[in-house]
Amino acid sequence: QVQLVESGGGLVQAGGSLRLSCAASGRTFSSYVLGWFRQAPGKEREFLQALSGSSGSSSTRSSLKGRFTISRDNAKNTVYLQMSGLKPEDTAVYYCAAARSESASSNEDDYAYWGQGTQVTVSS
Repeated sequence: QVQLVESGGGLVQAGGSLRLSCAASGRTFSSYVLGWFRQAPGKEREFLQALSGSSGSSSTRSSLKGRFTISRDNAKNTVYLQMSGLKPEDTAVYYCAAARSESASSNEDDYAYWGQGTQVTVSS
């Protein structure tokens, strides 16, 4: 089992930056793929980025390449999402999730554990 807690959300102006954190506990952190998803009001949850701990496998939503960067610190059992060049359409609840896989996946059905989410609001 893995427990996940997101933090770092808040209100930022368009063009600004924000770093989200996800602290994991309960099981060997490095054995899980960690991914970031988001869900905007009235829209379905969408995949953002994922990064494995053992193989170095990664996956990124093409539209976010160059603006969002995922990283992880296994010593701290924490995964991060660095966001820059934020736009109002980035406003959403952001979730981290864990999948027991050696390859990064963009399919939310592969993720068995989810955090509670953290709100990110980008003002224009």
